[in-house]
Amino acid sequence: MKKPLLDVIFASEKRMNMMLMLQDGPRPMEEILEQLEVARPALLPQVRILEEHYLVKGSNDIYELTPLGKMVIDKMTPLMGTIEVFQDDTEYWGTHHLGFIPPHLFERIREIGKCQEVNLTLTESYQLNQEVVRTTFMSKAFHVITSFFHPNYPRVFPEMNREGVSLHIITTPGVIETMRTYHADVFGELLKSESFHLYTYPEEMGIQVVAYNDYYLLLRLLTNEKYVDINHMLCSNPGALQWGKELFDHYMKGSQPVTKL
Repeated sequence: MKKPLLDVIFASEKRMNMMLMLQDGPRPMEEILEQLEVARPALLPQVRILEEHYLVKGSNDIYELTPLGKMVIDKMTPLMGTIEVFQDDTEYWGTHHLGFIPPHLFERIREIGKCQEVNLTLTESYQLNQEVVRTTFMSKAFHVITSFFHPNYPRVFPEMNREGVSLHIITTPGVIETMRTYHADVFGELLKSESFHLYTYPEEMGIQVVAYNDYYLLLRLLTNEKYVDINHMLCSNPGALQWGKELFDHYMKGSQPVTKL
């Protein structure tokens, strides 16, 4: 009796990994064994199951996906990527507001890859992420979407600007008002620089902070109840940077440039 296809693929890590490996084309068995770090006697029973379900075929000790196997694995790969993003930090993702992500990017959230949850103490809660700050000084540009005014902004943004980092900031009318009321001298001077770009987004964003430089994407999300949370996610996968850029571009379309305070 044949197994359900879901069991064939997901119930065995060896079978699943072999199919993922064959997605790029036919492979000799010796290469498959080496890449999967498994002995032939341990893998052959799993290969037989894949062959019996018409997912894999082999000839002269070279194996490849069947048309059915290729269709299944092509559909499965996006799901596996999404699971990889969420599986180790299910509690964080499940308890934080994700409604700020437009549908076309939410469907592609797998592209950010596996991220690291950064848990802060109360003492650290008013600090900017030091790794992001450090690498921003090594970056050509820094992009930020923020709905709150961090007390270190008036210090760190001028430092970045002096070092030649191109700054692009989308924020709320409330934050613009804080800049105007308490820090007009600092941000007024920054606005004279060709490498400082400030924008206001008139609608509710549902974001605490999303920022990216040439190295990291930082996601500091609100909880599902829209409460502030000091913990955040840090992603370094190259796909995360492109995903962050497209998110920034999405909010840029609804923003207006600020040229003076």
